[in-house]
Amino acid sequence: MSGAPNVLMYTKDYCPYCAAAKSLLGRKGVAFREIDVTHDDALREQMIERSNRRTVPQIFIGDQHVGGFDDLAALDQQGRLDPLLGIRA
Repeated sequence: MSGAPNVLMYTKDYCPYCAAAKSLLGRKGVAFREIDVTHDDALREQMIERSNRRTVPQIFIGDQHVGGFDDLAALDQQGRLDPLLGIRA
């Protein structure tokens, strides 16, 4: 999957939505970088500043803020996630 955009996910420990997002991306064979904000207020503030949201996960594909797990799942159901990830049918 060359040319695939970087995927970045802000997460916390014991977050079922984070686990669900990781699982969805894993099923698609997509590598992602995880930033755990559980015990790091500075990283949590960075996440809030970038996403304008306080909940986790917050997912970025390339420079595009996708949102949380529900947003990611909705994109997948609409058939719009694979093109964002550079996955060809």
